[in-house]
Amino acid sequence: MRETHKIQPTLVEPWLDVPHAKELKAVSDLLDNHPTIGERVTQDIGRKSGRPGMTGDQAFRILILKQLNEFSYDELAFHLADSQTYRRFCGFGLTDTIPKRSTLAENLKRISAETLETIARDIVLVAAGLGIEKGRKVRTDSTVVESNIHEPTDSSLLWDCVRALTRLMQQAADLGVTDLGFKNRTKRAKRRAHEIQRAKNAQQRRRLYKDLLFVTGEVLRMVEAAVVRIEKHPATDMMNGVKLGVISAELTRFSGLTKKVIDQTHRRVFEKEKVPAREKIVSIFEEHTDVIVKAPRETEYGHKIFLTGGASSMILDCVIAEGNPADSSLAVEMIDRQKEIYGRFPRQVAFDGGFASAKNLTAIKDSGVKDVMFHKRRGIDVADMTKSRWVFKRLRDFRAGIEGCISFLKRAFGLTRCTWRSLPSFKCYVWSSIVSMNLLLIARHVVD
Repeated sequence: MRETHKIQPTLVEPWLDVPHAKELKAVSDLLDNHPTIGERVTQDIGRKSGRPGMTGDQAFRILILKQLNEFSYDELAFHLADSQTYRRFCGFGLTDTIPKRSTLAENLKRISAETLETIARDIVLVAAGLGIEKGRKVRTDSTVVESNIHEPTDSSLLWDCVRALTRLMQQAADLGVTDLGFKNRTKRAKRRAHEIQRAKNAQQRRRLYKDLLFVTGEVLRMVEAAVVRIEKHPATDMMNGVKLGVISAELTRFSGLTKKVIDQTHRRVFEKEKVPAREKIVSIFEEHTDVIVKAPRETEYGHKIFLTGGASSMILDCVIAEGNPADSSLAVEMIDRQKEIYGRFPRQVAFDGGFASAKNLTAIKDSGVKDVMFHKRRGIDVADMTKSRWVFKRLRDFRAGIEGCISFLKRAFGLTRCTWRSLPSFKCYVWSSIVSMNLLLIARHVVD
């Protein structure tokens, strides 16, 4: 008797017999065998969302595909529609509707960094179960991931303030708000910003800055007066009211940032004050950006991240730091987090020289780690770190491998520069790159 209660499976295309398809198949099999990974994403995006009814498992697979190839959303939508291997990997059959760009972006942006961090730990434990990465010997280093901003100067930040406020005021006018009393000053502000960059001496530059600050202040005063009118403007419908509310909130936010930029410029240009890095604004669009100085290199703008890697080259853990903390301040925390992941401390640990301190050595040794190697000893004896000089040299060579892991993340997974906006999205970008890399490494171990 025929079983009519079973659901007819969607028609799918076969896997191609090429290396990339084999790796994707290995990742797909792993996710099929561990459905809780997709279920974690479902909690973020809902059971189904978007007209095609994208599931949590599909959203996660699409995110992995995006990071593996560094696709934009437009490129992602194209390749999903064009590639039979990518459709198969993401769970779309021959007759299924492929999500559009807007649907892809909407769903992927709902996945939180906390969910991705939990998934990253799940994957590390999967690798341990497969015998790929036991976490007995680990190595830790830090690097900087840049925010998606231009090189900050006082003049360019003032110009950003003027054009951002003017754009929002134009949007309010387009929605029917009249009598704003706003005059467009973008041409004058842009001209002054460019002239400052070409100024021949400090005296000429100060004169130009004075005019640019006057223009920016004038725009700010007009905006502050216009916000009251926008908030009191009667909305023609609900959607119009929502849009005006968003514009009003954005004008208020950018006005506050503009005041800080004006104050920062006065202090730096006219008072010759050195503004501390923690007080600086280097972007009004990505205001969360930190100023990172790693002497003797040039200044970087983004966030400092701390990575712990294993012998398999997998990234076992990551901490996205606030500000520019010294490496030595996170040495103990990075090892404690290994205990949270594996339920035990590693046997051997290799650190970059910046993590070295006698206090860190004592704390890590007291936790039960047998050998602790700092690349630069900083007055610490080899005998206090490891049981022999031979072990020290082996761990020193082992530590160098984390540089290759970081390079791989930056070259192949876009971790040099985060292209997603806002701090929560920055964290999601970092964790999605790490998760994608780890899944690829597991797949290569399985395929080989």
